[in-house]
Amino acid sequence: MHYYPCPALHRWFVPVVAALGWAGLLGLPAGVAIAQPAPLTESTRSAPVTFTAGPITIDGLLDEPIWSTAPKIGTLIQRQPLPGLAPTERTDVTLLHDADNLYIGVVAYDSEPRRVIGTQMSRDAALGADDRIEILLDTFRDQRNAFYFATNPSGALVDGLLSSGEQLNTNWDAIWHVRTRRTDHGWVAEFAIPFKSLSFPAGQPVWGFNVSRSVYRKLEEIRWSGARLQTPFLQMSEAGQITNLDGLKQGIGLDVRPYAAGSWLHTDATGKDTLRGRGGLDVFYNVTPSLKLTGTINTDFGETEVDARQINLSRFSVLLPEKRSFFLEDAGVFNFASIGPTPAGGIAAVGADIYPFFSRQVGLAGGQEVPIDAGLKLTGKAGRTDLGLLGVRTGDTSFVEGKTFLVGRAKQNLFEQSYVGIIFTDGNPAPGKSGQTFGADLHLATSHFLGGQRNFFIDAFGLRSVNRGVSGDDWSYGFAAKYPNDRFDAQVAIREIPKDFRPGLGFVQRSNVRMFRAAASYNPRPDFLKIQQMFHDIYYTRFERLSTGQTESWDLYITPLDWHFKSGDAVHTVADPNWIYERLFEPFAIAPGVVLRPGEYRFTRFKTSLASATKRRVSGSVNISWGDYWSGSAEQITTSVTYKLPPWFTFSFTANQTFARLPEGHFTARIHTATVNYSVSPYLSFSNLVQYDNRSRNLGLQSRVRWTLQPGRDLFLVYGQGWIQDPNGGTSFRPQDSKISTKFQYTFRF
Repeated sequence: MHYYPCPALHRWFVPVVAALGWAGLLGLPAGVAIAQPAPLTESTRSAPVTFTAGPITIDGLLDEPIWSTAPKIGTLIQRQPLPGLAPTERTDVTLLHDADNLYIGVVAYDSEPRRVIGTQMSRDAALGADDRIEILLDTFRDQRNAFYFATNPSGALVDGLLSSGEQLNTNWDAIWHVRTRRTDHGWVAEFAIPFKSLSFPAGQPVWGFNVSRSVYRKLEEIRWSGARLQTPFLQMSEAGQITNLDGLKQGIGLDVRPYAAGSWLHTDATGKDTLRGRGGLDVFYNVTPSLKLTGTINTDFGETEVDARQINLSRFSVLLPEKRSFFLEDAGVFNFASIGPTPAGGIAAVGADIYPFFSRQVGLAGGQEVPIDAGLKLTGKAGRTDLGLLGVRTGDTSFVEGKTFLVGRAKQNLFEQSYVGIIFTDGNPAPGKSGQTFGADLHLATSHFLGGQRNFFIDAFGLRSVNRGVSGDDWSYGFAAKYPNDRFDAQVAIREIPKDFRPGLGFVQRSNVRMFRAAASYNPRPDFLKIQQMFHDIYYTRFERLSTGQTESWDLYITPLDWHFKSGDAVHTVADPNWIYERLFEPFAIAPGVVLRPGEYRFTRFKTSLASATKRRVSGSVNISWGDYWSGSAEQITTSVTYKLPPWFTFSFTANQTFARLPEGHFTARIHTATVNYSVSPYLSFSNLVQYDNRSRNLGLQSRVRWTLQPGRDLFLVYGQGWIQDPNGGTSFRPQDSKISTKFQYTFRF
């Protein structure tokens, strides 16, 4: 008989060992010995970066002589619609560097220059409906993490941090420059990326690199390296390399960013006006070329966007994304293998993701802001180990006392794309509570599964929460495998979340359950009816209540038809069937005054979804779901419309409505959202968000101005106004609180 000190640890240990056993099939060496990155193959593309001693003016002209004499990186290759063939439009890419910057010049020729699409100019705009140039810089050549830069013909600045080869955080803002210019032959983009804005190991003259160009009207994507349908652009293991980056320096690696902020708040209930002013400081210091220390004092988040409105019609918690800059920078290092795998578009997430560290638990309580007195974060690499350490001290308020929170994360990179990691958190934001969470995770991945050019990965994790006054089954574990490829896609996931597992700084959507999900997709690319790709999905999800062994819920969703056309239009679903089973163990208030009794519920729903191409000046979508709903029936309708005056103006409106008729009572849930955005230039933008929901009866407006005087020097002005609807409904609204906030931040680089 074998003895295991903890049954839950045993259950976690078994799938981890099984995952390691898959290493042979993955094409990975046996064992988990620390290895160096796999050598680049003979077919790996390589290009030199030419040194220039002369000045480069970032104006989108590429008129300095060095641009014409330096070698190009070579021909880009079509990824879609015809993989491996020459592109229909020529693209020339040239790389230069001096003592301070990496310069990238792109000449995007186009046979129909008047049809080049560039509809947006705002910072970090979503460029999916535009022609665009995207760049990845894997400065450590670890084939997992990278810096991301992108632009469109209108000169939008989009940047982000890629972590683990799949998660892109575009809320990271670097100091860099790009200028674009339309020509009679297409368009030109000229990038200048300061070395002070990057982290890289000293003395390594070779970086991972890839570039992609999209010609949206043709739905054509061309790449320098990894131009295969099953290879996402963010998969750095398929990138090429750039050379001749010798002797690069970052100065002393110190950025100091002081800020000044002020606010005016008018409280309608009391008629009181409150004026506040404050100052603070953010400091960024490269302890080594690959380890960055970030400090913040008297942190202000006055420029942060408001959360999107949600009406939760489920029994479980809703996840709201992090939007605060201090927590978003280098957030990828804290990611854990207990989330995902991501379902296909239009398929509901599994609803059982576990976040051992969820940064919204720090500095927010009950929807109210808790002041952050100071924070310190160390992120980066030590050899092949990714490190993340975070400490935050919050201040006292009338509703919660100040506390100190600590988070530690380490990932040891293995082979080409794999890692084994650990995490630890200390603290609990709830009044009078404390606790710790710790655990380990394993990620095995390859893009050469069974010796071919196919992707496959395995995740496994084990986590334990230790909370004062709580004892019982507090170990959570999980295992997932995914085969994410272009024509065939499949996944399986198993996860156990006991009732006493409560990560103090984390987030758990549902507990006391064992989850199982299995899914498969067949996605051919037929050559008829101008179809780009067809998708056929089947997803089965089941939850078992751990305390009783009874089935809590199951869900079977089938997509028999999802056609994406070469025009950009799509028929996503036509009467997709969704069979659902739910067991309520206690009463569930699905809406005010509407309470569902404990018992079993079986219902079948259907869904239709259509969308027009976003390249058009006017575009839209409609999603309709109907059929049985708990003890009765319901229709859920989501419609959206977008109007653009490129590249300055965008208006969009979305209505999400549920009309339910149940024996326990009828109810309607509505959320209406409108955005009105105007960009004077890539450096000056005005954004307006209007939201209304009939659950809170609140109408809210947030207007934001962001003016970048030059990269690293930003002025924000934010106006917020709320109105409350008359209890009898109609168009009568009474003003609530009004707030104006302003913030100016200035970065000094040393």
